[in-house]
Amino acid sequence: MVTVAPCQPWVYALRLPHDPRAAHVARVTVRAVLSSHGRDEVLDAVELLVSELVTNAYLHTDGPASLRLTALTDGRLRVGVWDSDPRIPAPFGEPTGTRAVSSVPDDAERGRGLLLVREYADVWGGWPVGEGGFGRGGGKLLWFEVGGKLPALLK
Repeated sequence: MVTVAPCQPWVYALRLPHDPRAAHVARVTVRAVLSSHGRDEVLDAVELLVSELVTNAYLHTDGPASLRLTALTDGRLRVGVWDSDPRIPAPFGEPTGTRAVSSVPDDAERGRGLLLVREYADVWGGWPVGEGGFGRGGGKLLWFEVGGKLPALLK
């Protein structure tokens, strides 16, 4: 069955509990949403990056997380993950487009996940969210975009 994506932007939001299965729920949701909108060209990258961000939210906070998928009018897809920790990790605190790779020891069990953002996302960013922002008690929002045409300033 072929699904036709609407021409207008769309938004999906998902609240995730502090649960080790949250990354799996986020991946399944991303796959269903992007497949139903005919966005298979970005599906694997978005699924991977969402899994990393939601897993980090689980590992580094004690509270819930939120996922938001937004299709923009120019064909780009913006993905945001909110969690309760206000610290902005690299590369989200670095200028968009920074491609230098940090070294991670070969035997390290962690530390490579956010480096994937540099490889698969076109642009990214993050900012702290004040108390009550997004209807929540602070934290941060990390976002990235893939697909479509990038604004000239970001090329």
